[in-house]
Amino acid sequence: MSLRFDPSQGVPFRSAEEAWFWTMGALRARREGGCGGTSRRRPPCEPDDVLRSLDRLYQSRRLDAAHAHVLAVWGERQMPPDGGRRGSGERQLWREALDRLTPILRAKGIVEL
Repeated sequence: MSLRFDPSQGVPFRSAEEAWFWTMGALRARREGGCGGTSRRRPPCEPDDVLRSLDRLYQSRRLDAAHAHVLAVWGERQMPPDGGRRGSGERQLWREALDRLTPILRAKGIVEL
């Protein structure tokens, strides 16, 4: 059974990309001893909920280490990979990962429908 988050408990993100950037910011704040970031929004989840969804994709082999690496690097930078010639492969991995993550986050109420 999949846990569905109650939207009344927080505001769903507009996209998986927005949820990912929030997750990475919250993880950075946690690592630095903060309480979860500076956002004024009340998220519908914890950062670990997004990470578990990503892990589910990885364990089912729908994402690989290259996807995870691109998400981590660019998530830390709080921006998507640029579409320049050298970054086109990373941009494709970024899009694939977020496209695969979106339905899972929507089903859980983390990303709006």
